[in-house]
Amino acid sequence: MNPENEIDKTEALEPVETAAANVAEARGGVDGRKRPKWLLPLIAVVCAVVLVVAGVVGWNMGRGAKLAEAKEACATAADGVRSQANEYNALLNGDAADAAAVKAEQVKDAKTVESLGKELKASAPEYEGCVAEDAKGLDAATVKLGEQADWYKTHEQSLSKAVKAVTESKAAKTLETAKTNLTAKLDEAAKLLTDSDGKVQDNTTREALTNAIDAATRLKDANDATKIDKARKTLEDAINGVNASVQAKTDADAQAAAAAAAAAQVQAQSTYSGGSSYSGNTYRRTGGSTSGSNTYRGTTSGGSGSNSGSGSTGGSTTRPNLNGAYGCTEDCYVPPNNLIQH
Repeated sequence: MNPENEIDKTEALEPVETAAANVAEARGGVDGRKRPKWLLPLIAVVCAVVLVVAGVVGWNMGRGAKLAEAKEACATAADGVRSQANEYNALLNGDAADAAAVKAEQVKDAKTVESLGKELKASAPEYEGCVAEDAKGLDAATVKLGEQADWYKTHEQSLSKAVKAVTESKAAKTLETAKTNLTAKLDEAAKLLTDSDGKVQDNTTREALTNAIDAATRLKDANDATKIDKARKTLEDAINGVNASVQAKTDADAQAAAAAAAAAQVQAQSTYSGGSSYSGNTYRRTGGSTSGSNTYRGTTSGGSGSNSGSGSTGGSTTRPNLNGAYGCTEDCYVPPNNLIQH
């Protein structure tokens, strides 16, 4: 073997790296140069800063997400409160206000009015809204708003129930009153129908009353106060019609009777007169006796004549007191129609 060839072959081989060489390279490189001592601490600091910044950014992002979530939840709760409050206030200012005007004597059960009064005295919670700036404050506001929404919902239901109770009680009282009034009017109508027989000027008014009685009788047990009141009004109009007809006949009969009496009186006066006349009645009173003369002049259907005479009584006479009647003491004139009998 040629020694030269072995040397050449050895030089051609590449050097093999060892662990020691790697360490040397890390400290100073292959070329043997050393790196600065501050490089590794700087790298460590930079890495720490990066980690801190990343943490801060991550924390802020999480904090912002939580705040946004809290705001959204609070806004939803606020919308719920407003919705419930609007329903409650609509009832409070509408049907509840109408029911509040109903008095105890207008309902069948007065306790319903008392219950409604208690409901109307309830104080609604004060709305605060989502005014907090952090998530914790907003979360607390959300809880409070939820409680307020529950209050409005609960009181809207209880107030609605109280209003319904008053309304139904009033309707029951109205129906009861309508039935009572109709029954009383039916009794009045039945009596009038009997009493007015033959006493009306127009008998069609009694026929109308009969029809009204029949219609009202069919409705007296109904549960519709409006229809019952309408039947009572029709019955009342029919009663007024019969009463007016009775009064018209009464007035007509009275006028006829007065006219007949006047005609009879005229006839009687005409028969009594007969065309005769009287004159010349003179009396003298002396002491306890009365004397006088009577002269008659007149005409009758058969002829004429005169009569004179005197007489006395013993202090009594059937003639009227001339002194008192005509204000004279001696000679007195007696009007022709004052005939005196002895």
